[in-house]
Amino acid sequence: MNREWLQSEIEAYQTTYPEEEKYKGRFLNLLFFNNCFERSLLSGHITASAWVLTPDYKQVTLLHHKKLDRWLQPGGHADGDEDVQRVARKELEEETGITDITLISNSFFDIDIHQIPERKGVPEHDHYDIRFAFVANNPDQLQKNEESNEVAWIDIETLEKYVGDDASVLRMKEKSLKF
Repeated sequence: MNREWLQSEIEAYQTTYPEEEKYKGRFLNLLFFNNCFERSLLSGHITASAWVLTPDYKQVTLLHHKKLDRWLQPGGHADGDEDVQRVARKELEEETGITDITLISNSFFDIDIHQIPERKGVPEHDHYDIRFAFVANNPDQLQKNEESNEVAWIDIETLEKYVGDDASVLRMKEKSLKF
């Protein structure tokens, strides 16, 4: 997987969600920047994350992010790696300890663009997030790292108690209910 693969997948991506349809053009424009996979592109850059479900698809793993003080799916910066699926897997392993996973689809599951607030001299910027869906074959592997206050399996039916009205997370919940 590389920039060309990502461009092709975004161009072919079919969605019923109007916000994702709008994101497609912005993603394609971002890919013209040589450093779009680097944090050095201060206006925004590619990130990747993992939407991880239990084998029965009834729970999803979320972490309570220390810096952002929010419940989120595992994920992070590409830091130059154009293989966004590898980035999502790496972030998943680092942030949750989960290694025994099965990818649900060879393509991505969701795309999102969200704003990150200014912090420690880094200006406000956008994360262009490519999201992959996985099943954790051994959900008991779950463990938190230093980036999180907590990591947990959350019942998908009660997700709103953790994420409120976060449209991008609720969109992934809705998609999960179709599996």
